Amino acid sequence: MMVVTAACTPAPQATGINDPYEAQNRKIHALNKSLDRNFLKPVSHGYGKVARGPISTGVGNFASNLSLPRYVLNDLLQLNLKEATHNTLRLAINTTVGLGGIVDIASQGGLYEKSTDFGETLHVWGLGEGAYMELPVLGPSTTRDAIGTAVDFAIDPLNRLFTGRRKYIATTAFILKKLGNRDKYSGTIESVLYESEDSYAQARILYLQSRRRDLSGGLTDAELEDPYAQ
Repeated sequence: MMVVTAACTPAPQATGINDPYEAQNRKIHALNKSLDRNFLKPVSHGYGKVARGPISTGVGNFASNLSLPRYVLNDLLQLNLKEATHNTLRLAINTTVGLGGIVDIASQGGLYEKSTDFGETLHVWGLGEGAYMELPVLGPSTTRDAIGTAVDFAIDPLNRLFTGRRKYIATTAFILKKLGNRDKYSGTIESVLYESEDSYAQARILYLQSRRRDLSGGLTDAELEDPYAQ
């Protein structure tokens, strides 16, 4: 029992900015910014014009439903049985009554998404935030969250359940959800990237503040809409 308790003692909340790789991070930020300007921005706006509304919402709901098994697994690893049960019920309702998650019936009944990831699991286990990092394509992160992203991909139950054509459908849904979010939050994202005096520093502080607040339980998913969320 002592071992389990120790394993679930959260890391102290980080403060300040730990960015020893700033020079390299800024180069990656410039590449990400170029990718956004030349590809993500125009493609997401095009997707938004075609699919904004019920189509984009349905695709986003479907992709979010596919994330729930991973959320449940991380909830269990965090010994958070309350949220594991919550997300399991949400998965069951939306997968059945909600036509595979296309219709978010669960939220209509108050079962809102409670997202989590292996980065949060590492936080609960006591691993510190580490250095700030900007990852190619994925954007702002930290050492802990970068490890978490890789592990999330490796342990995702869908990797074993979805093979062949079904895996392509899932991947396409996730990509379209990202494009939909890029279009939905275009005002905030473009303000940071193209109107800030230093877009790198602005993106860094926004990510760290949002992530730390999220890990401390300061805001719920319904209250916090984060364009840099993973």
